[in-house]
Amino acid sequence: MTLKNSFKTAIKGLRANKSRSALTILGIIIGITSIILIMSLGKGAQELILNQVRGLGSATIIIEPGREPKGPSDFSAFFTDSLKEREVQALLNPSNVPGLESLSPIVLVSGTVAYQNEVHNFSVVGASELLAQIVNVYPETGQLFSDEQTQDLSAVAVIGYEVKDKLFGESDAIGETIKIKNKAFKVFGVFPKKGQVGMLDVDNTIIIPYTTAQKYLAGVNYYQEIIAKAKTEALVPQTVEDIKITLRNLHNITDPAKDDFHVVTQEDIAQRVGMVTSILTIFLSAIAAISLVVGGIGIMNIMLVSVTERTREIGLRKALGATTKNILTQFLLESVILTLLGGVIGILLGIFFSFVSALILSKVVGSGWQFAISIQAILLGLGVSAFVGLVFGLYPAQQASKKSPIEALRYE
Repeated sequence: MTLKNSFKTAIKGLRANKSRSALTILGIIIGITSIILIMSLGKGAQELILNQVRGLGSATIIIEPGREPKGPSDFSAFFTDSLKEREVQALLNPSNVPGLESLSPIVLVSGTVAYQNEVHNFSVVGASELLAQIVNVYPETGQLFSDEQTQDLSAVAVIGYEVKDKLFGESDAIGETIKIKNKAFKVFGVFPKKGQVGMLDVDNTIIIPYTTAQKYLAGVNYYQEIIAKAKTEALVPQTVEDIKITLRNLHNITDPAKDDFHVVTQEDIAQRVGMVTSILTIFLSAIAAISLVVGGIGIMNIMLVSVTERTREIGLRKALGATTKNILTQFLLESVILTLLGGVIGILLGIFFSFVSALILSKVVGSGWQFAISIQAILLGLGVSAFVGLVFGLYPAQQASKKSPIEALRYE
């Protein structure tokens, strides 16, 4: 019997029990749909985060206190005061870091923001006017505070779109006074609706001079981080190296393993984000694949039942000249066809649900979320479903091929 005839016979066998065949592949459909959906959402999330990271620009460099964390136990290293004004002045010296274009110290402040009877929690960031240049976000109305106001510890603020909307509604916020941790600040400018830029949620953030934040709100003499910008993207590697050398000389560090700071570029962040989201996607896909094992066991059980029900058919075919290989091929093809059909349906449903999910998420998290599906995910779905059919259909097929034609013809 040729493979073509075996294929036709397998199709006839499956069509004879359509309802049972449909129920048999349900586990495969659910498993493949889940894997396609998870991989699509994982890829969409990865692209969303990477686009936000790229929003800071490829020439952006972030300097953070403490050694670079290698695991959960190292995060305590962040809470150090190794970045102060002397570090800023050393980095601004062109003889130390010639490739540096600008930098802005960052002071993070937690506390309530109030205007008349409205009280909300917003992110308050102490920075210099150069932050707007680095992240490429400028006020839509009003203006940025100047370097002179930063040096004078002025109580001025530039607020995000959502901050303005929640505190002032439709009225003009310029010149109004808000209170941050009970200290009065004059609204100097309002950012346009921008969303997420890097790790900064511009719409829900208030930017104030870092000197004011240090003195009156945080009460510290150090910075949580320093955001710098190289003159060109090509100069980033050398600028990073110059920053490290400058800070090591300043801190009398001769062993790089003992650094009390670490430098991160946008490329570093993108690689880390890609690795984390990829691992998470694989992990969730592995969990979803459990349903494929359950579906495979279901196929094995149904195929064993089918073999028992068709014992006389097997005996008759063997009596007419069918070989053990012919019987094995027929039942194995039935199993693989079933799972492949389940895989195709699962892929189509996975693509559909992925598209619907992307539409919903684009409304929830913003237009940055895009529908993403890869050819690798589709090929994986087809390959896995065929593999499941082959593995779980092998035992029933062997049981069918080993039946004695005489005993099979006597079976009632």
